[in-house]
Amino acid sequence: MRAVRIVVTGRVQGVGFRDFVKRRAGELGLAGWVRNRPDGSVEAEAVGREAALLRFVEALRVGPGHARVDVAAEEWFESTEVPGGFRVTG
Repeated sequence: MRAVRIVVTGRVQGVGFRDFVKRRAGELGLAGWVRNRPDGSVEAEAVGREAALLRFVEALRVGPGHARVDVAAEEWFESTEVPGGFRVTG
């Protein structure tokens, strides 16, 4: 399966970003996780259909209303794991 890991920097903590990511992943039928990082960024990893992953990345580049995304660095890869659901891990 296709997968993407994305690290988003800017004003992305304390603005509902992780809930936004989880909700968007659910709408797109993606599995994976999202977490806050100690440096103030948010990191997410999602697995699913490439078309859905592209829409997911596009959404994270914008974020929810109160967020400000400065950089969204993505890394694409193939995954042999099929995680169940999408969760907030930290």
